[in-house]
Amino acid sequence: MCCDLKRRFLLLYATQKGQAKAIAEEIWQQAGAHGLEADMHCISEMDKYNLESEKDPVVIVISTTGTGDPPDTARKFVKKIQDTTLPPDHFAHLQYGLLGLGDSEYTFFCNGGKTVDRRLQELGAQHFYDTGLADDCVGLELVVDPWIDGLWLALKEAFLLRKEKEGMSSVVDAVSSSLSAAPYLSSEVQNLKLEDEGVRSSDVLSQKLVDINLVASARDTEPSLVHSVPPVSQSALNIPALPPEYIEVQFQDTHGENPHLSSLISEGTTFEVPVTKAVQLTREDAIKTALLLELDIADTVFDYEPGDAFCVICPNSVNEVEELLQILGLSEKGEYFVCVKVKQGTKKKGAAHPQHIPERSTLKFILTWCLEIRSVPKKAFLRALVECTSDAGEKRRLQELCSRQGASDYTRFIRDSNVCLLDLLHAFPSCKPSLNLLIEHLPKLQARSYSVSRPVSRKGVCTGWLAELVAPLLHPNKNTLDTKGGRSSSEKISIFARPNNTFHLPADPSVPLMMVGPGTGISPFIGFLQHRQKLREEHTDWEFGETWLFFGCRHQDRDYLFKDELRCFLENGTLTHLKVCFSRDSSTAEVAPPKYVQDVIRLYAKEVARVLLKERGYFYICGDKKHMADGVSDAVVDILSMEMEADKLEGMKTLAMLREAKRYLQDVWS
Repeated sequence: MCCDLKRRFLLLYATQKGQAKAIAEEIWQQAGAHGLEADMHCISEMDKYNLESEKDPVVIVISTTGTGDPPDTARKFVKKIQDTTLPPDHFAHLQYGLLGLGDSEYTFFCNGGKTVDRRLQELGAQHFYDTGLADDCVGLELVVDPWIDGLWLALKEAFLLRKEKEGMSSVVDAVSSSLSAAPYLSSEVQNLKLEDEGVRSSDVLSQKLVDINLVASARDTEPSLVHSVPPVSQSALNIPALPPEYIEVQFQDTHGENPHLSSLISEGTTFEVPVTKAVQLTREDAIKTALLLELDIADTVFDYEPGDAFCVICPNSVNEVEELLQILGLSEKGEYFVCVKVKQGTKKKGAAHPQHIPERSTLKFILTWCLEIRSVPKKAFLRALVECTSDAGEKRRLQELCSRQGASDYTRFIRDSNVCLLDLLHAFPSCKPSLNLLIEHLPKLQARSYSVSRPVSRKGVCTGWLAELVAPLLHPNKNTLDTKGGRSSSEKISIFARPNNTFHLPADPSVPLMMVGPGTGISPFIGFLQHRQKLREEHTDWEFGETWLFFGCRHQDRDYLFKDELRCFLENGTLTHLKVCFSRDSSTAEVAPPKYVQDVIRLYAKEVARVLLKERGYFYICGDKKHMADGVSDAVVDILSMEMEADKLEGMKTLAMLREAKRYLQDVWS
């Protein structure tokens, strides 16, 4: 018994969307093959572990959310360890290894993990294993897989070190003897020729799959979602261990009521508010439609500052839910209530009822409001789907996609192509997963975040639903039904606050600021300017710094958002400088005008340098990251380098200092 206890290590995870938890579960599963026992807990379950008295090695897997914040499940933990009264040797006894998850598309890459790592170091904790930082932009598995591989040797050395200190020889002997055990199962499935694959695939794949070139080519010389080529097709495969099932689903009758949507949310107080107004900001012939929705929050305690966001609880597409039910053969049971329980005797460590799944609700309610059916399937899900697939060729391909040998195929055809469950079920028609498998592997349907004043613009899960919801407000004569038809002219949506810790106006109104917000990225800045205008009206004796706004869109006459409002801000002095550009409008000028905001910013290099370097002003960016924010950052680096008469490296360092000082702030999306 003593020996077993000494082979234990504490495994903590902090997750926002389920990634960190899935990786922690993979570590837990592999630990047994190495003769180790992972004591796994969510980092929020602070009543189940105690770092102050922890003697065993600690492994932490933590993601990042928002603009570099720790996930919601880690907030209490982070607040606790950031107590300034803690002595510098508070965790001097602690040995730990940390794996951070993030996305380099965003400014504060892996900042959730970095924050915890830095603070543990400050409190005296020691690494027994180097910190890993995995990047979802290029594929988490590129760091995660080798980090987990190296973890076992690091744990062995940690136990050996403790053996030397404590003189307990029996502890590590058992560990050492099992370290050579493989954490992956070896699949010796023979390479099977997929006859008639091209014909079958073209019949069943959705248009999305055709569009992204995932169908096997006629010559079968190129890999696709459904087809592999050597060396993958001829390799023996290392595939993950089969995740143990832990959910049991029982169909009941059709009588009862579904739970209120607020019961699905743990992040904060939920309010049901009416949509009182909907305005289409773009012309009908604009490439993208942008809508401005007005919500009545008079009867709530919904507090926010300009720059904050709120989350909308939204459903999956009705059509996609119906399609999924049909494929699963459950169309007739959509309105049946189901009871979801933890399976008795499951081998899953710490199996618990998923918090986002009601204990009793209809099947349609679960698929509509609880599960992210558009999520990209993780490898563990693919591994589970293998067991639900009857066709040998399809089975082999799913094994390849979740194997180490098929890592690049997974990245190319699953991850980068944003393939979802429905796409997979079309591509592999013999795959018939059970409902319990979907509940186990599909993540929670996340509420969608919008900046206060950000218009609805993209046909995603939430924005498409909102556009349909407010159609009667946009076209009352076409869509509004009479009262007997049951359609209210004032639809309600459920929202909750999502404060932004940094994307706010400077506390000192005399500080100058520059705002860059093309397209719908202008939205939070409308809130900034409305707030600034109100302050100017209420405090006529205050000094206010100059305000710059750089705005861009495709066409001046189709999608110039808030054009009239901006003109008013200029006329009353709230906005000092407005610089605009239109990327798709033709020009007859001898010198073509700039097309993009980053080009306009370069034209005002001296002003940008003055505001940032001499006047200690603030610089805000909101909008698309890859195609705009990165270009703006490059322009600012070039401007700083030029104005300081230094090389580009110095410009990058200066920009990094501005970020650190929270004077260069971004609210961006991919």
